[in-house]
Amino acid sequence: MASHPLPLAGSPPVEVWTASVNGKQVQTIIKSHDILLDVLRDGIGSLGTKRGCDMGTCGCCTVLIDGEPRLSCMTLALEAKDRQVTTVEGLSDGHHLHPIQEMFAECGGSQCGFCTPGFLVTSAALLEANPTPTRQEAMDAIEGNLCRCTGYQQIVDSIMSASKILSEGIQNKPITGPASDPDPGFGG
Repeated sequence: MASHPLPLAGSPPVEVWTASVNGKQVQTIIKSHDILLDVLRDGIGSLGTKRGCDMGTCGCCTVLIDGEPRLSCMTLALEAKDRQVTTVEGLSDGHHLHPIQEMFAECGGSQCGFCTPGFLVTSAALLEANPTPTRQEAMDAIEGNLCRCTGYQQIVDSIMSASKILSEGIQNKPITGPASDPDPGFGG
C-alpha cells in the first residue's frame, strides 16, 4: 500500500473585516485567526488600545463591542465583524473629553498611564449602564483591570466624580480645547 503524505496546511483564510470603530466605518484585510487587539492596533491604527498580558488578566486591552466591555486580546476579530467597537479614542467628543477622562486627569486616576485606556473604557461602560454607581459597584466594575501604580483609590474617586458630573449635569471647565502649538517645530 502506497503511503500518501498529509497535505500541508495552507495559510489561514483571509477576508475583509468591516466594523464601526469609534463611529467610523472601517475596513481591513484579516486572517481568520487574528485577534481584535492586533486588528485595532495594526490594521486600523487605534494605538490607544494597549497590549498588556495577552492572557486576559490585566484589562489593558479593554474595548467596547456594542457597548459591552471585552478584552480585545481574547476576542477574535471575526467576533467583532460588522459590530460597533469603541476604543479609548472613541470616548471623547472631538476636543471634549468624556467626564471619566476629565476626572482621571483631575483626580490622579492614572500615573504611568499604561493601564489607563482599559480603565477608562471599563468605567465609561459602567457609567453608561449605571450613572450613579456606589463605590462598591465601581470597585466591582474595575476588578478585571490591573494597575501597579495607583492603589485604585484615585481610580474609584475618578469614577465617583464622573458619576456626579453625569448624574447632576455639572459642567466642568473643559480641560481640552483648541490651542496653538507653543513649539510648532519650525527650527530654532
